[in-house]
Amino acid sequence: MSKKKWISILSIYSIIYTVITLLNSILYLQNGIYEDPSGNWHELDRAMILLIGVAAFELCTELPIKSLIFRYIIAYIPSQLLAFIYVWFSGLREELAKTAYRDICINFTSLFILLCLINMMISIYKEKRSKR
Repeated sequence: MSKKKWISILSIYSIIYTVITLLNSILYLQNGIYEDPSGNWHELDRAMILLIGVAAFELCTELPIKSLIFRYIIAYIPSQLLAFIYVWFSGLREELAKTAYRDICINFTSLFILLCLINMMISIYKEKRSKR
């Protein structure tokens, strides 16, 4: 991969992590919670799950499959399974919330879909632009 691609991946990762962390902090503060009850592990877990998602997404953009949707599905399934495995291993460290697997499924899937939609719009824009 080129240096430009690595910088792009790192930028996407950093921006998404920052936005998610800020949103999480705002939601906690709105609910009157002034400290993250899960502590530093929660931040590290968020970083790892996001790394799994961004890495899977970036890999799927490089797959030699013509159909974007099929390419996304091929990347999504193993990455979601990897996220579930990570959650399971984190359960060995501390007790998981009753909704841990549902939460990771919802959060991971929604972020993955958002990235796919953005990438699809960029691809369509580039395709239309190149036809001019």
